[in-house]
Amino acid sequence: MKNILSILFILIAITTSYQLRAAEDDKPFAEERIVLQISDSDPFKQTLVLNVANNLIKAYGQDKVDVEIVAFGPGLRLMFKENVNSGRIQGLTESGVKFAACGNTIAGVTKKLGHAPEMNSNAVTVTAGVVRIIELQNQGFKLIKP
Repeated sequence: MKNILSILFILIAITTSYQLRAAEDDKPFAEERIVLQISDSDPFKQTLVLNVANNLIKAYGQDKVDVEIVAFGPGLRLMFKENVNSGRIQGLTESGVKFAACGNTIAGVTKKLGHAPEMNSNAVTVTAGVVRIIELQNQGFKLIKP
């Protein structure tokens, strides 16, 4: 179990470093930069956060808005591979929306289940969801909590 968690944290560190560099280069012509927080397991709220992302893309156009959805705590369920919204996540990813999954929450779920949960392939694991939100805010993103 310790080895699994150690490997998981190494992968998280590598992925986070790559994602932070990529975020600085993405969508240089974006007029708005928005981070959407999902920390609730309620399916209505999970659908709502996806609706908000979709509405932002429609309102601004995918090149004029930079959107990242960050999931942590019970909201991580949105990023599970078998989530009912996986098709919508794929479509939003194709429109440029990024998805970040909290590594701390994944580690907690892994410990509880005895194995890592299967994540949506579009979700990038970050060290901590809250830290990711702070990093994005420091880059000029506005936090929205639908």
